[in-house]
Amino acid sequence: MKKLDYKVFLRNLTNRPGVYRMLDAKREVIYVGKAINLKNRVASYFGRSQDSPKTKALVKQIAAIEVTVTQSESEALLLENNLIKELRPRYNILFRDDKSYPYLYLSSDQEYPRLSYYRGARKGKGRYFGPYPSAHSAKKILNLSQKLFQIHQCDDKFFRNRSRPCLQYQIKRCTAPCVGYIDRDVYAKDVEHAALFLDGKNEKVIEILAEPMQQAADALDYERAAKLRDQISDLRKAQERQYISGKRGEIDIIACSIQGGIACVQIFFIRGSQILGNKAFYPTHTKDAIHADILSAFLTQFYMTKGTDRISPSEILLSHEPNELSLIENGLSEKASRKVKLKYRIRGDRLKLMEMALDNARISLLQRLSEKQNIKLRMEALQEILSTEDGVERIECFDISHTQGEATVASCVVFGTEGAKRSDYRRFNIKDIQPGNDCNAMRQVIERRYTRVQREEGRLPDLILIDGGVGQVNAAKQIMRELQLDDIMILGVTKGPTRKAGMETLIFANTNQELTLPANSSALHLIQEVRDEAHRFAISGHRQRRKKNRMQSPLDSIEGVGAKRRQQLIRHFGGWQGVARAGVEDIARVPGINKNLANKIYNSLHGS
Repeated sequence: MKKLDYKVFLRNLTNRPGVYRMLDAKREVIYVGKAINLKNRVASYFGRSQDSPKTKALVKQIAAIEVTVTQSESEALLLENNLIKELRPRYNILFRDDKSYPYLYLSSDQEYPRLSYYRGARKGKGRYFGPYPSAHSAKKILNLSQKLFQIHQCDDKFFRNRSRPCLQYQIKRCTAPCVGYIDRDVYAKDVEHAALFLDGKNEKVIEILAEPMQQAADALDYERAAKLRDQISDLRKAQERQYISGKRGEIDIIACSIQGGIACVQIFFIRGSQILGNKAFYPTHTKDAIHADILSAFLTQFYMTKGTDRISPSEILLSHEPNELSLIENGLSEKASRKVKLKYRIRGDRLKLMEMALDNARISLLQRLSEKQNIKLRMEALQEILSTEDGVERIECFDISHTQGEATVASCVVFGTEGAKRSDYRRFNIKDIQPGNDCNAMRQVIERRYTRVQREEGRLPDLILIDGGVGQVNAAKQIMRELQLDDIMILGVTKGPTRKAGMETLIFANTNQELTLPANSSALHLIQEVRDEAHRFAISGHRQRRKKNRMQSPLDSIEGVGAKRRQQLIRHFGGWQGVARAGVEDIARVPGINKNLANKIYNSLHGS
């Protein structure tokens, strides 16, 4: 292998800022770096003081170095990050996080503004609240906001074409402005209060609501006073769960933990006095890396990625000092068009927040070390197959079981990143449908399940699996749209023509497109496991219900026939079939049965 003559190379290298790319003998880029001074930075790799095993291994493979001079330090940061994302060199620490982050969007160009979950470029008129670290945290706040202020979230097409309120109104998550159930000025007040709440100013909202509550009580309008009282109570509960004391502003807290050559970076988002949530990252190529290397790579790749609208807050707290702190700080400030401060020497109450972030990083890392081949990795594989930016952390799967329409039971099983969540499993006895109509059964179970989840502020899934074909998938899709939950992905799973495992076809509800995965796909294995568990749970429930039905006597439902008379009838005729063959006069001869009751028994058994 031809070795680089670094002394000759350094002799003519510029002192300007820029990016350098180290190549091996095959002309493959093995490392990309940035520098305020290219000559000094590249020379540091060949100094005697360099004792990092990773750097020594890198230097041995360098056959050539290419440089790109930039006009500023910020340009160097951007170019370095884009090259790392594009080339993925094997000696660079890499973070997989190219997606945008979710926001809550409150529109302002409509007569009745809409509050909705949003991901993408922030170009619409109105306000964006966030970013939230995950779809779950954003939707949790959205659901709470709907409960408190009942702002509609349906799109314009759905809103304009309503002739009656949807299910959101029935479960008290919307005031039905689409059909004129609320005055425009009253709705505008609700919108104002919702914006204050999302800004973290819920104490101000409580103060605003306290006065009309008292006025309503004084005017003996107890129904309105009670409604405002409950709203204030819910606001205080939300404050206890989600808020931290003191004025915080916009802060990101970033903590790094390393163990056994594997690293975890934990980031907490704080906006106002509200913790929006946290997210863990597990970079690759971290063998022999130190905290400074990992945090430096994270800051540039997380905040400087081209094509995202991810803007750093005015203050970022760090568990350790990163490499080239001033360079990164200047680059982030230039991108955000305001001063951004990186702080790693922290005291007081902020130190407590950092300790919380470090504890989360350590715990997440321990879980990662013990779960390398667990369901979470298969969920990541499934996320890639689905091409969704929202993480798949919770799957709910539905199946219908019956015997020729008898004793229909629907199952709902739940899987999370730790596997099956059996405490969240549910069964539903399906009623009032045409026997054997699986589409109507699916429609009923989806409505019952998610109406209750919304009402009780439960955890919504990231993915819904339907063990069935296009008909059942469309039935589920229709109800989810009625509930304004159509942003949750629905996937149908149908068995192949021979019903052999590995031949399943996946049906995407939003497009009705079909996909068949290879039999060795880890994503397919996860789908099969969840589907099979839903099938088992549905069948066991159906068998229990069918057994119970068949053990019951038709005499059980007849008014006036208790346990004692039932025993007398069965003993007299040798079973309920004998009772069914008997006439009115025969039944009336049984001790304790008069002529009127005999007529009632006869008519009940003969359907008249």
